[in-house]
Amino acid sequence: MSFAAQRLASGLGLLLALVLGAVLLTAPPGDDGAGGEGCRPRAIGSWSADERLTGEFARYGDDAARTDDWTGGDGTHSVRLPDGRLLWLFSDTFLGAVHAPSDPHGESASWRDAAAPMVRNSAVVMRDGRLESTLPAPLFPDPGPGQWRWPVAARVEPRSPGATERVVRVLLWTRTAGQPPWIYGVPTATEVATLSLPDLRVESVVKVHDQRTVPTPSRRVLFGTTLVEQDGWTYVYGGDDGRAVSRPVSSAYVARVPEGGLGDPSAWEYWTGREWAAGAVPRPVLGDGRRAGVGSAFSVVRDGETYVLFTMAAGTAGLHTVTSYWSCSPTGPWHGPSRGITPPLPRDGVAAYNPQAHPELSGGGRLVLSYDVNWLGTTDAAARINANVALYRPRFVTLRLRDAR
Repeated sequence: MSFAAQRLASGLGLLLALVLGAVLLTAPPGDDGAGGEGCRPRAIGSWSADERLTGEFARYGDDAARTDDWTGGDGTHSVRLPDGRLLWLFSDTFLGAVHAPSDPHGESASWRDAAAPMVRNSAVVMRDGRLESTLPAPLFPDPGPGQWRWPVAARVEPRSPGATERVVRVLLWTRTAGQPPWIYGVPTATEVATLSLPDLRVESVVKVHDQRTVPTPSRRVLFGTTLVEQDGWTYVYGGDDGRAVSRPVSSAYVARVPEGGLGDPSAWEYWTGREWAAGAVPRPVLGDGRRAGVGSAFSVVRDGETYVLFTMAAGTAGLHTVTSYWSCSPTGPWHGPSRGITPPLPRDGVAAYNPQAHPELSGGGRLVLSYDVNWLGTTDAAARINANVALYRPRFVTLRLRDAR
């Protein structure tokens, strides 16, 4: 087993504690949520499993034509490219060959060799709904010994404000190896990578929010779990890792950047609780350290004038239930949670996490949401997900929102 796989096996329980953790987002007492014209309460209405998208990742991952491509991963994000292709970004990723089940008509599953390599990040290209190729992995090299990069949200924007040339900007979380409880790394910095178009070559990586001087790792903030575009601004959400040290909840933060400025550290403005300010210490938009806050993985989209947030539910329901919240402003207050949905899992003992919306695949009142799956236990986790490759691949649902009044 590789060192990376050993880390996966030994730390999976804590990972799930981080990203599945109990979250309850509540508005301040007396706040009625009034916002701009057209903002209205929204919640998940109907939903169904998206077998086509889920099946496409299974088809591509099981394809044995290549041994250096994606066979499973988590941290699922996507971005539409100007030529119509879709770029999928993943964090920890398994490569290598996948073998067909010994008994295709029985209970055996497609499996991966125990020596299969795992890299910290990868990118897969989709065209016309079909996955085509994996870019050379890892796409983003480690910044230094004992450090790695996890890609999160991305967007296509002008190379600089007002420019006609467009590039892909990818938010990256830099983490540094640490001791328990930081077995999944100490949060270190938020970076932005610039990829050229159309060849998707990594041109540069710029550090935009350095957290190394923050003495308490649980209070370090990494940005990029999700982003929303509105009125010439990109709102970038992030969070701290408070749950890693058993604080009841983590806190959520938001920054904003003018279109074309994601790769410029001086263009970033942070919400201070009262105003947007460059170079300021960000203040939480959600989280009181006791009952209100977020996990480290959530997604925000706009539905008309309403901001809708998706995350795992509070408590033990967070192992399998996705809930939603709404706000009239990117800074909150957030209202909810609404009644959750329980998307399908491949088998018992598997947990769901990291719900991510994919507006570029949505339309006509439909919204596509992905969620990652992984083995819940800490014993032999890597062996279990190698023995059944479906345990470490994204799954998808299609949902419709409704009026929450």
